[in-house]
Amino acid sequence: MASYQDFLPDLYTVLKPFANEGEVLSENTELVADLGLDSLKIMELMLEIEDHFDVSIPLNVLPDIRTIKDLAVQVGSLGGSA
Repeated sequence: MASYQDFLPDLYTVLKPFANEGEVLSENTELVADLGLDSLKIMELMLEIEDHFDVSIPLNVLPDIRTIKDLAVQVGSLGGSA
């Protein structure tokens, strides 16, 4: 089974267009507090991630995803392809 760290490089690539210019992404970067994503941007991001990793992210897990690490763990648990 893949570790969440296997998904981090690809997640950084997917997240880069959603980050402010010059912002350094880390696994502790918070999607809302640090990146300033609103609900519409979160949904756009989820669609990008679902397409990129070939997974379906259930809406009921979104409140549990605060950081990039949380997102990587969720993608890994859903069987995403790194």
